[in-house]
Amino acid sequence: MSIIRLKNIRIFTNHGCLIEEEKIGSDYLVNLTVKADLSKAATTDNLKDTVDYVHLQHIVKTEMAQRSKLLEQVGQRIIDRIFSEISLVEHAEVSISKLNPPIGGDVAEVEVTMTR
Repeated sequence: MSIIRLKNIRIFTNHGCLIEEEKIGSDYLVNLTVKADLSKAATTDNLKDTVDYVHLQHIVKTEMAQRSKLLEQVGQRIIDRIFSEISLVEHAEVSISKLNPPIGGDVAEVEVTMTR
């Protein structure tokens, strides 16, 4: 089993329950880990035999652009698309962090992690 990670994908978008969050938007960091058998790709040196991280990045960016009230929903959509579009993936974990959340305190970020 091999691991591919995309770390700290920075995205500005407008998730959240508050009207202000929808209008103003916020910065997010997304971290994605997928596990797959990449032994064939290691010998063939062929992109079709691996999990294309450009494809993973595209899924993250597309789903993060679709507004949701809850980060849990966004994370689940990302995982669902990965499993429906990339057959090699056997495990996926996505963490979405909202930077400087509007929760009435000095909190650097809140994070939701979804796994399948």
